[in-house]
Amino acid sequence: MSRPLPRRSFLAVLAGLVAAAPVTAVASPRRSPGAAGKSNAVAAGHEFGLIPDLAGDQSTALQLAIDQAALKGVALQLPPGRFHVAGVTLRDRSRLIGSPRTVLQGIGRGPILGGDGAHGFRIEKLRIEGTGTGANGGLVEFKSSRDITLDDVSLVGATRNGVVLVGCSGRIASCQISRAGAAALWSLDATGLEIVGNVITDCADNGILVWRTTAGEDGTLVAQNRIERIGAASGGSGQYGNGINVFRAGGVRVTGNQIADCAYSAVRGNAASNIQIVGNVATRIGEVALYAEFGFEGALIAQNIIEQAAAGISVTNFNEGGRFAVIQGNLVRNLFRREQEAVDKRGEGISVEADAAVSGNTIEGAPTAGVVIGWGRYMRDVNATGNVIRSSRIGIMITRDPTAGSCLVAQNLISGARDGAIRLMDLGRAVGPDLVRDPLRSERLIVTGNVATGGGS
Repeated sequence: MSRPLPRRSFLAVLAGLVAAAPVTAVASPRRSPGAAGKSNAVAAGHEFGLIPDLAGDQSTALQLAIDQAALKGVALQLPPGRFHVAGVTLRDRSRLIGSPRTVLQGIGRGPILGGDGAHGFRIEKLRIEGTGTGANGGLVEFKSSRDITLDDVSLVGATRNGVVLVGCSGRIASCQISRAGAAALWSLDATGLEIVGNVITDCADNGILVWRTTAGEDGTLVAQNRIERIGAASGGSGQYGNGINVFRAGGVRVTGNQIADCAYSAVRGNAASNIQIVGNVATRIGEVALYAEFGFEGALIAQNIIEQAAAGISVTNFNEGGRFAVIQGNLVRNLFRREQEAVDKRGEGISVEADAAVSGNTIEGAPTAGVVIGWGRYMRDVNATGNVIRSSRIGIMITRDPTAGSCLVAQNLISGARDGAIRLMDLGRAVGPDLVRDPLRSERLIVTGNVATGGGS
């Protein structure tokens, strides 16, 4: 944002993490021509020498089973029990099926399952555990693989990340990912990915990451996931602690997710143009619940419910190119201030800076202000109309910097604003009279048709 906060290193840190992204490359020989096509046939694991609950390493046996099943064009059915494995490679159109009691226990330092250019594979109904391993990337890692599917897979106890995908398309659905030492799921440079209906809990740094090496179209769908208890063990000022983080990835849709108890944000878009954040529920969020910041163009933030956060919605960093947004029909309530912070205390419902429409939102209980428009000279073409703001210290604050751009504040209903319904501000400090009772009209700022009841003057 354009506030004097210690966030300028944010993009640099994220860029460094992208550069360090794992690119596991494991050999993936192609299937024979006779194995082409999909088959419903199933081969049992014991046919290939897999023995449940054997104390020793079964990586070689599992690899042989996967290779032979792929060559025959059949699915591999693993029996209930625990298999100690590491560095196993999936092939084109591999299908690995387990049961609720089938466990792949990681050993060694690499991923448990991986693949490079393994297209059309499926992993279904099994549990993958990383407890006791030293894997630095993911429990499962895939690169340059199209049309992949993880369905009803549990991934538990990754030292770093649960799932790492680089240049992949496909669907991650109905999976359970918990206790990851970094992120639950990290997608880099996706080519058509859906992340739908997963349950993600108790991760040290982040939930779902949708990133690109350089800014560009991505189009990943992140929908109907339940994400809870995401920490920021690695510290920082927002690069960690997010339920969903979209970085440089354009056209990403984040919709219908239930997100709670995140150290920083429920959804944080950084340099993520044309992002849609629609219909999510965010509760108990440590900083800004829904964020669009830095060099983005285009953000739609609509019909979300936010309760208990240090700030509701922030669309900022006009000084870094952040602009062009619609914030509409959101419900934001019961915010708090972080009084322990030296500067960034927040307590704001919705904050915007440039080329934005803020309309039809309902905000209640913002201890600083319901809506904050601009910051210093960073404000241009903001329209705030038809909002309902209740029980906030100040209803709407607008930057008074004479070099800022234009703003229309009209037909808002403001109730119970203790320190004024609409006031000018100087870098967060309210100044001057209440503009509802003492209207201001200039070439760049029009305040008209607003209604204020039950507050101070």
